[in-house]
Amino acid sequence: MAITNEARPEWRRVISDVGEALRTRLARARRSHTLRIGISARIFHPQPDGKGMESKTLQYLEQSVAHWVMARNVLVFMVPVVDSVGLLHRSDIRLSDYAKNLDGLVLQGGADLSPSNYGEAPLKQEWAGDRIRDSYEMELVNEFIERGKPILGICRGLQLINVAFGGSLYQDLSTQLASSREHRSDQFDQNFHEIRFDPGSGMARLYPELAKARVNSIHHQAVKNLGRDLQIEARSEEDHVVEAIRWKGPSYVFGVQWHPEFHQPGDASLLDCMPILDEFLNAARKRRWF
Repeated sequence: MAITNEARPEWRRVISDVGEALRTRLARARRSHTLRIGISARIFHPQPDGKGMESKTLQYLEQSVAHWVMARNVLVFMVPVVDSVGLLHRSDIRLSDYAKNLDGLVLQGGADLSPSNYGEAPLKQEWAGDRIRDSYEMELVNEFIERGKPILGICRGLQLINVAFGGSLYQDLSTQLASSREHRSDQFDQNFHEIRFDPGSGMARLYPELAKARVNSIHHQAVKNLGRDLQIEARSEEDHVVEAIRWKGPSYVFGVQWHPEFHQPGDASLLDCMPILDEFLNAARKRRWF
């Protein structure tokens, strides 16, 4: 049956209403679907004279970082080191399987990176780092980038992103950068300093009302030479040590040198880090649905 000219406007209205209803339903589904975020593991290696649990390899999450990510009602999964050639329990699971099934990756803080990753020998044995963790996390970074899924690096995580992209680190700021302030002390997460956002950067856009902010400082290593296609987004106000970096590539890769999970909500003296988490999670949602 032919549609008369008089009926055509009504059909257009019906089609428009159906389309709008579908778009609304899809938008609600996007907002309600729970994200699955992976967090890389810290590794405790067996101690030479260790007994009980100290004689075992432990992989774990620092509680604060897990709770910080979970504050936006997402599911958090620790991504363990994968041993595909284990003599006792061989597995066909690969880190690529985690990248396939998770929506984003957070690289948590922890041990130094091995200087061998950027072509140097350790200046002191205690700065030799953890090559096992380095290798595992670099593979994770490559797998998530290959799938275009977002990555957020925290402290060591920023340093690992920089090295993964071909950059290098100061092995020890007080030894190699005489002008640097004290970035690590016995105060641990209560050691603070100011950072300044680079004009026109993503951080400047994320905090348009701020030019600088106060953050914690718990590190003795830092970016020396910037990795390929990375840009600096924030620096320490006093000594210009790099405090935030972002990849200029097609997917979201961002790192901060401080620990946002240690910033207490409602503390007006410190940078509110929830916009950083929201930006990362929004990138994960966008990648999932588009």
